[in-house]
Amino acid sequence: MKIKHKGRTVGAATAVTVAALLVAFGGQLAPAASAQGASAQGGITATSFNRSFSTMSLLKSVVAKGSGGVTAILPDTVSSTRYVEFDTPFLTEAMQKAGLPPTESYVEDADGSDATELAMDEAAVTAGDKVVIMDPLDSGVGAKIESYNAAHGVATVDYDRLTLGGKRKYYVSFNNVEVGTLIGDGFASCVSAWNVKKPVVLVMHGAPTDNNATLFADGYDAVVAPYFKSGKWTLVGKLAPAGGQGEVPAGTWTPNVALTEFEGEYTAHPGINAVVMPNDENGAPIIHWLITTKGLKPHTIPFTGQDATLTGLGNVLNGYQCGTVYKPVYEEAQAAVAIALYLRAGMTPPSALVNGKTLDSIGHKQVASVLLVPEWVTAKNMNSTVIADQFVPAASLCSSPYSTTAACKAAGIKP
Repeated sequence: MKIKHKGRTVGAATAVTVAALLVAFGGQLAPAASAQGASAQGGITATSFNRSFSTMSLLKSVVAKGSGGVTAILPDTVSSTRYVEFDTPFLTEAMQKAGLPPTESYVEDADGSDATELAMDEAAVTAGDKVVIMDPLDSGVGAKIESYNAAHGVATVDYDRLTLGGKRKYYVSFNNVEVGTLIGDGFASCVSAWNVKKPVVLVMHGAPTDNNATLFADGYDAVVAPYFKSGKWTLVGKLAPAGGQGEVPAGTWTPNVALTEFEGEYTAHPGINAVVMPNDENGAPIIHWLITTKGLKPHTIPFTGQDATLTGLGNVLNGYQCGTVYKPVYEEAQAAVAIALYLRAGMTPPSALVNGKTLDSIGHKQVASVLLVPEWVTAKNMNSTVIADQFVPAASLCSSPYSTTAACKAAGIKP
């Protein structure tokens, strides 16, 4: 679909203005979260953001001090449905609630194309935007975008994924090593709870071009490695994204590629009975394949995930997935927009908002970061987390193709 960014055509992708949408480790260090919210003076902290987006109204005075547009560019709609279901509407709402004019507010999606992502950025700069919030498809295109922006006096905020070797001003994400740790801890608990005898474990990874995949793996590899070393569990494939036995490709965020990887490993090791999976989307086709071709029964082969997608949550309720890491994207979207608005106004974001640092291992420097707190969600706490936050609609979750009314009721969820 051709999209127009402020009067110009920019490739095949998706773009949404505020008005249109509203109408129709390697290196993360985060201090302990502060209990304080936004101050009376309008100061924003990393713990200020809520589901009502009410904190954003405190930034109206900051908006008034600046000029020029803010464009958010998302990478694709394949690696996770979160970009469509959550990031696009939440970024849009954050801009609107802060009082940024609709003509200066854009959220776009590159549909998996490096060339499109770069073209979108160049169009935003040409249009006079002051800040670009960017989730790069990979660090290669991300670095190109950030060099272009820096040369034109435009600030970049890395969103969710850090651009290695980039020239961004700030990075906004969740503590991604902690995301991986939650996956690892949840997996270990599930192997025990599901009484998996002599676990034969496959550890899978996200795309090697995504620094987040490395950070996730740093987290969960550290948890599961002692079980392999002690002999309690048997590892098939390789543990780390780089090096090792070389049986498993480096990793992917493309679900059908993940399925192909898994099928190869399962053929070589039919005894696999537990899988560390980095996200819900990669696990979904594998679980479906096991159900339809191998007769997989609930609570037999533990899978993990993240993003709290409808499919992932449904698999948790139905007994095919141990849990999923819930990352309240509405917090991340608000934090990114807040940083962008301070930069747009020529102001330094408050230190209570910028609560951590993340290592750029290529640029060899620490990047000022807003690091938010993820949470492990199972059937036991689903109602008090994703449902209470209205992150997903109960009516959708509790019906086909995701889950059932009975499964929801068993988890205390009212459809």
